[in-house]
Amino acid sequence: MWMMRIASLLLLAVLGLSRAAHAADSQRGPRLLGPKREGKVRRVVTLAPSLTEMVLAMGAGDTLVGVSRFDEDKAVAALPRVGGFVDPSVEAVIALKPDLVLVQPGPGNQRPVERMAELGVPVLLLPLHTVADTLAALRAVGTALGRAKEAEAFVSRIEATRTRIREAAKKRPTPRVLLVYGFEPLVVAGPGSFADELLRDAGAVNVAADSGSAYPVYSVERAVRARPDVVVDAADVDVGKEKLRNLSGLASARWVEVPSFALLQPGPSLGKGLEELFGLLHPDMPK
Repeated sequence: MWMMRIASLLLLAVLGLSRAAHAADSQRGPRLLGPKREGKVRRVVTLAPSLTEMVLAMGAGDTLVGVSRFDEDKAVAALPRVGGFVDPSVEAVIALKPDLVLVQPGPGNQRPVERMAELGVPVLLLPLHTVADTLAALRAVGTALGRAKEAEAFVSRIEATRTRIREAAKKRPTPRVLLVYGFEPLVVAGPGSFADELLRDAGAVNVAADSGSAYPVYSVERAVRARPDVVVDAADVDVGKEKLRNLSGLASARWVEVPSFALLQPGPSLGKGLEELFGLLHPDMPK
């Protein structure tokens, strides 16, 4: 089930995170709050599934001692939960005595995260709005966990995949695409999101590029007027889907569903997500 991951994206939309806030985070890049950790990191708490995925993918899963309530990976099923994206529990994190807390920063979690640092816990802030953010976060996590080579391998694979897909996309038509995370309200991939970048990599035009944030609550009227060629369904819940699907301007679109988590969170599987997206948008391409 993807519900918890989609819920975190809906939270971003409800919070109305602006492009300016994204830009400010991205310009600062990964940064440390609190004391600098001396020696090997042995106890890690993550506050977002993307960050958990990074730790696991680098072979450092044995360092994880706590994760967010949005984490669904079976590898962390038995670990304590320490709250969510906007409401992490300072007490729960401190009780786990982490050497490092990995955080995707946002206005909603700023104060509790700062409090963790004030209490002496090293906190690594990792913006994850764009592809560049994701690659920088992979490198920062790899360095922090002594897995720099593993992190660089993921970065190289993602960059190689983007180059290959961009070249392939040059030979294909340019579909107009609406990528949907939720139907009621209608939450879509907007400008400044990693999904928006991947749409462009795959040779598509994001019809929601005129919205004001990365995960906007988009008006149904604007979606209808946009007349997309393809609607990519990345939602976990179908409530409101059929109503939208039958509206003029959307009924003639080709509707497709994402096959995995790869397009739902920025992390090591970003390249896989791009490959899946390209296949959805260009189904006639040879496998």
